[in-house]
Amino acid sequence: MRRAAGVAPLKRGRAWGKVPEELSARVPAEQRGPGLRRDSVRLLVSRGTEVSHHRFVELPRLLRAGDLLVVNTSPTLAAAVDGRIGHARVVVHFSTCGDDGRWAVELREPDGRGTTRARAGGPAGAEVRLPGDVRLVLEEPLSGRSGRLWWARPSDADVRGLLGRHGRPIRYSYTDRDQPLSAYQTVFALPSTDGAGSAEMPSAARPFTSRMVAELVSRGVWFAPVTLHTGVASAEAHEPPYPERFAVPEASARLINAAEAGERRVIAVGTTAVRAVESAVGADGVVRAREGWTDLVVTPERGVRVVDGLLTGLHEPEASHLLMLEAIAGRAAIDHGYEEALAGRYLWHEFGDTHLILPRERHHIGHCSRN
Repeated sequence: MRRAAGVAPLKRGRAWGKVPEELSARVPAEQRGPGLRRDSVRLLVSRGTEVSHHRFVELPRLLRAGDLLVVNTSPTLAAAVDGRIGHARVVVHFSTCGDDGRWAVELREPDGRGTTRARAGGPAGAEVRLPGDVRLVLEEPLSGRSGRLWWARPSDADVRGLLGRHGRPIRYSYTDRDQPLSAYQTVFALPSTDGAGSAEMPSAARPFTSRMVAELVSRGVWFAPVTLHTGVASAEAHEPPYPERFAVPEASARLINAAEAGERRVIAVGTTAVRAVESAVGADGVVRAREGWTDLVVTPERGVRVVDGLLTGLHEPEASHLLMLEAIAGRAAIDHGYEEALAGRYLWHEFGDTHLILPRERHHIGHCSRN
């Protein structure tokens, strides 16, 4: 994942081990069979080490009136563009636009199957030729610890126009085929006034449909929109998050504070929503309207100050996001949930199944069932 400056790679062994390749979700849920929709995925629910198995369409009855869902409104960009360095073909993944007009980019090699594989970054001064006679000059690595992402200066400032004309969604080798950009947009995505967006989809919200949102509202569930524009998250890199742009508006800050004051649950939809909200909370525990860059890395040592629960996808064992999950639920709960997900043959990655992490209820008596 994207690394914050000065933070070392995070590697921790997992008792549940490597995820079998066949558990990668290769196409969106709605393409897996007739009559299926985005919400036709499975939902693992963890309350401490207590686990139950559901379908995502059951989410409205698993939440309760007064719950507040924090959702990320960042749209997904068509962030992959073909280019050349000399005679060599490369694919440029545009990650994040800096304040000085440079872009953080990852260069990858075509693998002959329509996807890409990792490539050494750099070197400094290398020029990438892009469509439309745009040139991209690599200047320096984002981090002294990793050469994967580089700051690069484009010859044309309108990179978002370039992406709109020549880009496609970032795709990794575990998927079967290219998908239209619409497959990577969530129901909460809103166009930014400056054209900004996420290099990769804030995928935890993908299973939501407009019908489900309406049902949740009718049942008394609240929504607090925030924005965090995600950078690239290459499957080959086991790194903490890089700094990303975020915004928590005043209205959402008030909703979150009111939920906290009323002892109602604040449930983030995705790790991006956690990062945004936890970046806007002060030492006094109050969330305030804030926007800019965040380099926050949520770990068990840092903990969470506002978020009570999390709806998220399933992450690889080396992913730094698992430390955020542990900060919310504890290591034992996360390890047990993932053991259940593996045993239950849940699907991983952005088109895969989901995991709802809720606080343990004091008087909850649950049972483990498989659907």
